[in-house]
Amino acid sequence: METSTPRRRVGRAERERQILDAAVAVFSERGYQNASMDAVAERVGVTKPVVYTHFGSKEGLLLACVARARTDLLEVTAAAAAAAQGSEDMLRQGTKAFFDYLDTQRPAWTLLYSEAAISAGAGPALEEIRAQQTDFIAALLATQAPDADPQRLAGWSQVIVGACERLALWRGQDPRVSSEQATEYLMDLAWTGLAHLR
Repeated sequence: METSTPRRRVGRAERERQILDAAVAVFSERGYQNASMDAVAERVGVTKPVVYTHFGSKEGLLLACVARARTDLLEVTAAAAAAAQGSEDMLRQGTKAFFDYLDTQRPAWTLLYSEAAISAGAGPALEEIRAQQTDFIAALLATQAPDADPQRLAGWSQVIVGACERLALWRGQDPRVSSEQATEYLMDLAWTGLAHLR
């Protein structure tokens, strides 16, 4: 007589991680409009009500995906900058960490920048990610130039974040451009202007 193995009970945090992983994949493959909660539930191996219990709605699930990407991106860029030697290396390593994150988390990046996701309510959340990154870069620059005009540092940070986004989109169209190359292209342009902060 066969005995069935009892199913392992999954904790709330692990289940939410599983659902978010599945949602990012489904949203990036199908687009927000064509993705369904059924598809996400099926990928995780749970029922649709379980997904609704954790995230409330498809938009709630989308916003949770964006929030996780925001946290992850700050963690990797902050860790890279903390391990750097000097201001130029902080910018270089933080920028490379950004591009490396996008390489390893391509579905999340695709999701964040899809027009459907932005129109579905992720636009403000994406702006929060930009604001988080610009604030982080401005704070890094301020440690190197404490007497610099804060508005100037904020402006430089906006330029850097915008340039990184455009480089990332370009890399998506031309995979021959490595994260190292994209980082050097940014440094070629940005560090010339920022070097006087030393």
